[in-house]
Amino acid sequence: MRRVVVTGMGAITPLGLNVDEFWNGIKEGKHGFGEITKFDASEYKAHLAGEVKGFVGKGYMDVKAAKRMELFCQYAVAAAKEAIEQSGYALEEEDPYRVGCSIGSGIGSLQTIEREHKKLLEKGPNRVNPLMVPMMISNMAAGNVSIQFGLKGKSTNVVTACASGTHCIGEAYRTIQCGDADIMVAGGAESCITPVGVSGFAALTALSKSTDPDRCSIPFDKERDGFVMGEGAGIVVLEELEHAKKRGAKILAEVVGYGATSDAYHITSPAEDGEGAARAMKNAVDEAEVSLEDVTYINAHGTSTHHNDLFETRAIKKLFGEHAYKMKVNSTKSMIGHLLGAAGAVEFIACVKEMENNFVHVTAGYQMSDEECDLDYVTGSGVEMEIPYALTNSLGFGGHNASLLIKKYED
Repeated sequence: MRRVVVTGMGAITPLGLNVDEFWNGIKEGKHGFGEITKFDASEYKAHLAGEVKGFVGKGYMDVKAAKRMELFCQYAVAAAKEAIEQSGYALEEEDPYRVGCSIGSGIGSLQTIEREHKKLLEKGPNRVNPLMVPMMISNMAAGNVSIQFGLKGKSTNVVTACASGTHCIGEAYRTIQCGDADIMVAGGAESCITPVGVSGFAALTALSKSTDPDRCSIPFDKERDGFVMGEGAGIVVLEELEHAKKRGAKILAEVVGYGATSDAYHITSPAEDGEGAARAMKNAVDEAEVSLEDVTYINAHGTSTHHNDLFETRAIKKLFGEHAYKMKVNSTKSMIGHLLGAAGAVEFIACVKEMENNFVHVTAGYQMSDEECDLDYVTGSGVEMEIPYALTNSLGFGGHNASLLIKKYED
């Protein structure tokens, strides 16, 4: 199989509009939570969110293109621009049919649906925007990135709710491994902090009701009461190793394992015994042909819901046994919230930055230990340590489990 490496990364997050701002924020243990400003949420059960601040789409693309995209697509294009520029590949020197795209969104644009539904009810069916459908559907993040950057290879959008970004990177990795592309622009994008989005997740009792930004997203903490909705995008450039070396690209990390399973259990809850998530992690580690003891760090899905954090802890212990207690397990969502379809991609970027800097970031906000969540969740402050391998997990509604194993690159 062909080896696959990371040569570029881009991020739009509640902590900043590029990878450096995002990394500096999580390294310092800062969060991006505050009162919802996108609409009046005073009557809603959830009042806090991780909103992206200061983003202007026309700063990354021409005005006409920006007007034809909803925010999730604009975030994807902006993050892809940063990732492609860092990778340094020149499309005019590539066969464009060997450069593909795999970018997911769990929901697409609720903004379009809300706006056009209101128009339908108030003004009738003939006043609905002709661009409603192409602005709404979730594959348009991949579509718009392909259009903006001339990517003519395989272009896909994996929609697996909160696992979308991780699955998209995993499938891009497989695409290059199998020889269907030399370069893949991959990741996830999401923006659904809207009345329907917030009320829908709140009705599921999935969102935190906390009004304290410092104690709202607290994965693995005994007082956790739900996730905080975030938004943004994470995009990476994956490349076949020899192709990257031939053009002198700076290699940031290597992807060495990908596991994907289904719980086949429940539409919102992970399997209680953690079996599906454990198998996804095992498949990723087995593919890399390393021992479980070689893995010393996991970037957990860690949503701050009661069920996820408990069942994911069980999954880690089921697979790693006693070694689980020697590992560092953290949650990036403690600082940026749950970016849904973009979460796994942004957390992948966090892992690469942690490996580069030999530093595991803190699980921010954690105060109260839970006897059932009894691993080392990197509380209080981050930890300086070598990270030869990083395992990152995403678990989506519907029982979708995805794990990626990232390795510090060695020639």
